[in-house]
Order: sequence, then C-alpha cells, then structure tokens
Amino acid sequence: MKKLFLSNFILLVISIQVLAQQNDSIHYAREKHFKNVRQLTFGADNAEAYWSFDSKSVTFQSNNKDWGLNCDQIFFMAVDGTDLSKGAKPQMISTGMGRTTCSFFLPGNKQILYASTHLGGKDCPKDVERKPGGKYLWPVYDTYDIFVADLKGKTKKQLTNSNGYDAEATVSPKGDKIVFTSTRNGDLDLYVMDINGKNVKQITHELGYDGGAFFSPDGKKIVFRASRFKTDEEKKEYQDYLKQGLVAPTAMELFVCNVDGSDLKQITHLGKANWAPFYHPSGKKIIFSSNHKGKRGFEFNLFMINEDGTGLKQISYDKVFDSFPMFSPDGKRIIFSSNRNNGGTRNTNLFVADWID
Repeated sequence: MKKLFLSNFILLVISIQVLAQQNDSIHYAREKHFKNVRQLTFGADNAEAYWSFDSKSVTFQSNNKDWGLNCDQIFFMAVDGTDLSKGAKPQMISTGMGRTTCSFFLPGNKQILYASTHLGGKDCPKDVERKPGGKYLWPVYDTYDIFVADLKGKTKKQLTNSNGYDAEATVSPKGDKIVFTSTRNGDLDLYVMDINGKNVKQITHELGYDGGAFFSPDGKKIVFRASRFKTDEEKKEYQDYLKQGLVAPTAMELFVCNVDGSDLKQITHLGKANWAPFYHPSGKKIIFSSNHKGKRGFEFNLFMINEDGTGLKQISYDKVFDSFPMFSPDGKRIIFSSNRNNGGTRNTNLFVADWID
C-alpha cells in the first residue's frame, strides 16, 4: 500500500512539473506575431531593453546580484552572438554607483544616455517600503539626472542639472531630439531638448504623471503614459505622494501628441495601468503593456492598438508579466521583458523574437 501511495505521489509530482512547464513557456501558442523567440538574460530583474540605431545591440538595466549589483545599473550587449546563460556579465555602462534607469542609444551607436542618482550618493537610494494592503508606489528620486557614456562606461557628458527628477529619456529616430520627464516645474511633465541637451522645451502641462515617452518612426509624434484625475481627492493624493518623491502608477492611459505638444489625444480608455507604449514600424499602431484584462493587478500582457484608439488586440499571453516592448529600427524584431520561463521565481528576463505582422 505504501509503495502504491509513493508511486501515485511521484506520478502526481511529475504531472505538476509537466503542467508547470507547459504553463511557463518561452513562447506561448497564441503569440502569433512572435517567431524564433529567444531568452537573452537569466536571473534577477532585467528590463527596459532598447535597440541601437543599427538594430544589432541593446542597452538595458539589471539588478543581478551575481554581477555584484545592489540595485539597477546599465549594460549593453550585442543581441546576436551573446550568451549570458552561463553567468557571463555584459559590459556595464553606468558608474556602478547610485541607481540608474532608462538608457537609450544615441545616433552612431557609440554612446548611450541614461539617468542616474550617483551624484546624490554612491549608495543605492532607499526603495519604497511595501506595506501589506497599501498602494503600489514608484519612487521619483530627485537626484536623477541624465548622462551620456561611451560603450566602455566612461561618462562623456551630463545633459541635465536642474533641481528634481530628470529621467525617462529616449531619442528620436531622426537623431535630433530627446524627450524626457522632469519635475523641474513641480509636476511630472514631458520636455524635449536637442540631442546635445540644449533648447529644452516643456510640451505637456496638465497635472498628472506624464512619462515613458517614445517618438514615432518619423520623429514627428510622441506617445506616452499619463495619469489624469476625475476628482479633487485624486488630485490631492497625487500631489501629496509627489511631495514625498512617490507616484502611484496604478491608473494610467496612453496619449499621443506632436513633438511640440500640440494636437494632444488620449488613445486608450481601458482603466487600470496602461504603459510602456512604443510605435509599430508603420507609425500607425502602438504596442503597449496593460493589466486591464487581469483579475489581479500584476497580470500584464502586451496589446496593440491603432493610433486613433481602435482595433485593440492582445499580443502576448504570459500569466504574470510582459512589458517594455520595442521594435528594432529595421522593423524585423521585437524585444520585451517577461516573467515567463522563470521557474516560478520573480525573475524578469529579456526576450527577443522575429516580428510577424
């Protein structure tokens, strides 16, 4: 009887493992737009991977403790020919001090811009304390500034030096402009500057968090995420959090505007958190991450929508988290971050795939 019980127990364990493997995949069957999906990183949190102008390399942030990190730092690697599966460490671009975020290649593929708190201190700034039942909050560190480094990690230039948060910078495909988020006016608004950091102009003005902006393929428009408020109580909560250097990103919709801020339009009305938007190579559609279909707050998948807000379509199907999608400049591939294939851990890794329209 004991042998029978043991045999049945072993079969049950094997069945659970097989089921887990089926539910934890690199490529889910319904992901018809992905082909030749490949995992690029293996362990820890790896996110915000963005392509070089020649579609050969990516820059990204990671907090991998096996690489000697205590919080996010910036790295870059060639997409083809790089194998991190055996613990190799890619080239670090940031200083290794403070916390970093939001890196992006500059034209020529020889320099990378990113935001860092290292001038405010060499240690990682304090993270947000997670309180049971409390709101999910992001820190908005006022020591963030935007820097440029070469591919060996040598800092070449500081692009911002205003008081407050300056981060979330991305570069126009035309190579002439940078868009970024700043609190220099007391709110989280979008600004555009020349590629050398000059001629800074504010392009959004409504109260709320405007961030995560990207240019359209022709460099004429910008898509971004934003929080907007229906009540005075919501406005006050936002302002109170911002005074503490915090933002609650649980209710955001997507907007588009011209590069000067004109013709501002809201393109999603889905509720919950819609973010990480990026233009499809056609310039007529936008891919983004959303939890609007999830029953719990952490269930994010990739969706695509027409620029006019029609034609919503689900693209990815992980059970936990897919986000930060970016098409390669040549339009052939897509890179994104996901909790897929992490063996039940909380690891977020980078995945690249051929894109099939």
